[in-house]
Amino acid sequence: MKKLTMTLVTVFVVTALTAFAFAYGPGSGRGHGGSDCYGPDRSVLSQLNLTSEQTAKVNALREANLRDTKPLKDKMFSKRGDLRLLWLQTNPDQNKIMAAQKEIRSLRDQMQDKMTVYRLEVLKVLTPEQQEKLKSFKMGRGFGHGMKGGPGMGGGPGMGGGPGMMRGN
Repeated sequence: MKKLTMTLVTVFVVTALTAFAFAYGPGSGRGHGGSDCYGPDRSVLSQLNLTSEQTAKVNALREANLRDTKPLKDKMFSKRGDLRLLWLQTNPDQNKIMAAQKEIRSLRDQMQDKMTVYRLEVLKVLTPEQQEKLKSFKMGRGFGHGMKGGPGMGGGPGMGGGPGMMRGN
């Protein structure tokens, strides 16, 4: 009976957490805004007067980046759920929690590396004048909008909020 109760509680918690995550949805929350977080969002790019060729190249880079990072994002989502479950146990196992956090950090590092390569590739598409204009948007560590459309990791308007999920667990 105790095992059945514990199983039901675990299923309920996982379902509740999943439902909350899906209800929260994209466009709000930590790093799930309208842009791909670290990359330049469309509102910033629209102010750079890109040629149609530049727009096509940036869109191709964005799509490739989204394809490359989706498996990492999915795995991170799963690992975070696992970590939450570890914390919800009656007697949380420190070693398992530390190992899960280490995996999440590794995934975050991989995503940041891919985002850095993506941003550098986008910069190569821009003319020197467009790059300067982008810098005037206080590009900093990232560009685009971060949490809930506000400033991201760099701290100013038009700055990239890294996937908020990249900050903290």
